[in-house]
Amino acid sequence: MSRPLSAREIDQARGNNRIGTRLVAETGNMKIWHLRLAPGETLAAHRHDRPYFWTVLTDGKARSRHGDGRIEDVTYANGQTQHFPDLTPDNAFVHDLTNTGDAELVFVTIEFDC
Repeated sequence: MSRPLSAREIDQARGNNRIGTRLVAETGNMKIWHLRLAPGETLAAHRHDRPYFWTVLTDGKARSRHGDGRIEDVTYANGQTQHFPDLTPDNAFVHDLTNTGDAELVFVTIEFDC
């Protein structure tokens, strides 16, 4: 089983707003990210502090270690979407994401500035 995020990882994540592997577009009020993780690859711990949604483009499995100590295993289905409409700097969260499946995991994430 994975260990929880360390205090150092959480502290570094607070300054990491890189929520994908590639920023593909940016306007005055939104950013569009692509996230591609090969099997076993991890997106470093990062902070979500503004509204966003993601859509996964592949079936797959992943593990997230959260800043509050939780470790969450998730199975994703192609087309699955999740929206976080109420995030602010006051209720932000930190997590990382590791592809625990056998195939590449691909997401598109839209982040909104408010």
